[in-house]
Amino acid sequence: MSTSNFNLQPDILENELTKLIPLEEKYFEVLFEAASDPLIWEQNPVKNRYQREGFKTFFDIIITKSPFLILDKQTNEVMGTTSFYDYDPQKSSVAIGYTFITRKYWGGPYNKSNKKLLIDYAFQYVNSILFHVGAENFRSQKAILKLGAEKINDLTFNVNGVELPYFEYELKKG
Repeated sequence: MSTSNFNLQPDILENELTKLIPLEEKYFEVLFEAASDPLIWEQNPVKNRYQREGFKTFFDIIITKSPFLILDKQTNEVMGTTSFYDYDPQKSSVAIGYTFITRKYWGGPYNKSNKKLLIDYAFQYVNSILFHVGAENFRSQKAILKLGAEKINDLTFNVNGVELPYFEYELKKG
């Protein structure tokens, strides 16, 4: 296993359902349109991301990570975004997060599909994947547990000057 060649933003990751491509500034409007549903954010600690100002703050954060635009492989419709972040070669770990998908794709195989792309890719380079999920984001907590991750920490993150409770989950390489 080589950590030195871990490209946190490969040009494309894809399977039969989803395609992940590097997120660029030029995708702001199409991604904002996908994110402008308040129900997407109702369990998120930052609930105003469906509004332009709240989404702009979110976008400015994720664009500094290693973000991907999630596309429906069959239609090229924008499904949302996800990112690698907090890569630590010493601990052989990376985090996956800053993820949302549109409601059209909830409850089916899509979230698992895009997470599997990231997980399979990351496990070529690391032994541990971390997920940080808002304490009230029950939908995401359930999805992370379905992947086989285990809760390992209670954390607080400062988001826009406010301390918010989060849980940290870990998925270890099998």
